[in-house]
Amino acid sequence: MRPQSASSNMTCAEANADEYERVAPIDRLPKWLLCMPLVAQWLWLGLKYRSFTLPSALNPQIETGGLVGESKLAYLSRIDPTFARCVARTAAVSAGGDAEAVRRQLDLSYPLIAKPDVGWCGYGVRRIDNALELNAYATAFPKPEQFLIQELIGGAHEAGILYVRRPGEASGRVEAMTIRHSPHVVGDGRLSVSDLIARSPRMARKSAVYVRCMSAQEALRVPSRGERVALTTVASARVGGRYEDATALVTPALDRIVDGISRSMGEFHYGRYDVKFDSLQRLRDGHFVIIEVNGAGSEAIQFWDSRLSLGLAFRGVFRKQRELFALADIMRERGFRPISVFALASAFMRQRRLIKRYAPSN
Repeated sequence: MRPQSASSNMTCAEANADEYERVAPIDRLPKWLLCMPLVAQWLWLGLKYRSFTLPSALNPQIETGGLVGESKLAYLSRIDPTFARCVARTAAVSAGGDAEAVRRQLDLSYPLIAKPDVGWCGYGVRRIDNALELNAYATAFPKPEQFLIQELIGGAHEAGILYVRRPGEASGRVEAMTIRHSPHVVGDGRLSVSDLIARSPRMARKSAVYVRCMSAQEALRVPSRGERVALTTVASARVGGRYEDATALVTPALDRIVDGISRSMGEFHYGRYDVKFDSLQRLRDGHFVIIEVNGAGSEAIQFWDSRLSLGLAFRGVFRKQRELFALADIMRERGFRPISVFALASAFMRQRRLIKRYAPSN
């Protein structure tokens, strides 16, 4: 939990405190109720296209097509070195291995980010401030898995950029862009951090998460008026982050650079880039740093915008599933085969087992 200065160049929801506090209707649903209609449509599409795992053929050079359980490093290592300026420096460390030696070899300074190579929704992602913390993370990480250490892109904002390239076509496009607003509270000079969390409609829903991220001293600290206090390292909706659809801000320049990166990865047709950026104008000009890539299993996070009604959000998510199957069907016609139901279920269960063993994110 660290103080941050207020930004002067973000979208309207960041500047409007009341707008920030709103929780998306789709995010209010219990997980089981959210998943039921999505699972029902997936099964219907599976019957229609004669394969329940067809989307796994969409990115055939990535394990499971990126539906679940794939290596995060596998994506980054496929990006052509000519785009190195657009990718955060990242290296793999075996659980229990000499993470400090890998850090020195990569020439990373503290603080840095440690994260699982197989992960989901920010589970196990931690900011690491010194060698003792890095060694503790490496020692506790489940064996024989590997985790990643990555440079911390300091002070930057975060966005999710959804890319789609129709199989057989030379170029693709940015289909959606979503700004991620990190969970935070703003001090008033009177209330403690814990009191500010309790008074925030958005933050109060996730208060148990923040308790695990901070010491008693941090919780009782009284931030100065206007001080923005980040509550977590990750900006996922799972921990109270807010998503704002910014697709209308996509420019030809941004389209070109994202398309170039994607085409350099070979048969990569559908996925979301999680990026850090300094300002909206710089992002629109094509200047950003990729911290993670997600494949066919990418959540359509633009539909978690609190300004969308529940009906519009579900229509968008349903449309995304239909698009996945339709594009993957073209890949199958080109000779690429989806994985088996057993292989997909195994990858899913392995990921679930690992998530339960990761250290809490901070």
